[in-house]
Amino acid sequence: MSTVDPLRVDRRADGVAVLTFTNPDKRNPMTPALTERWAATLRELRGDRDLRAVVVTGQGPAFCSGADLGELGGTGEADLITARTGLAEFYRTWLTIRDLPVPTVAAVNGHAIGAGLAVALACDLRYVVPGAKLGAPFVNLGLHPGMATTALLAEAVGVQRARELLFTGRLVSGAEAAEIGIALASEEPVLDTALHTASRIAAAAPIAVRLTKTALAEGRPTVTQALAWEALAQPVTTRTEDFREGVDARIARRTPRFLGR
Repeated sequence: MSTVDPLRVDRRADGVAVLTFTNPDKRNPMTPALTERWAATLRELRGDRDLRAVVVTGQGPAFCSGADLGELGGTGEADLITARTGLAEFYRTWLTIRDLPVPTVAAVNGHAIGAGLAVALACDLRYVVPGAKLGAPFVNLGLHPGMATTALLAEAVGVQRARELLFTGRLVSGAEAAEIGIALASEEPVLDTALHTASRIAAAAPIAVRLTKTALAEGRPTVTQALAWEALAQPVTTRTEDFREGVDARIARRTPRFLGR
């Protein structure tokens, strides 16, 4: 039995946490061990008041190859209620990254397939290298899409393009993924690009950043929704020490130092 940690967690001094899938020989599949470690890690991060941003990436040639097909195949032997309960728990566990109060950034270093693509889509920002392969080929395995891919992909690229990708199950290159809006383009190494963005987020006022993430949590708000939220959230931020620090730093032409209060 392997004792290798399937998820490496690196905590940086600037408040950025880097989560790395560490099973490159198998293209970082979502095994039970990784799923359990992911759940525990996300629980810990949710309660960390010093957390500013999270970066997710994979070791080796893949970001994440998706659900372990051996495990997934076992659901066909269970009754539908049991299978549904198990899959719903699996989905919820992995999608808890959307519940983090801070921005999340996927550094898609290689293949992101099926549920592995869904993990990247669940992040607030995604960077991808041109040579990566991304897709949701569920129908080519005789499967309905899972892990909210129908919603997440449509949010990223629009309903028409999501239909085309999901109905055909075709894979796209990293270059095409950037072109159609699945991710933002990055040169190698993509982790450097993601960390640069995460560091810039970490340097911004954390209360303002967290409230801005809430504003965009469900994708594109309507103008009416945005106005209602902003009329509440902006006055909240004007009462923070960080706002006073930001104004003072602007006047003094110095870099602000935000403390999240």
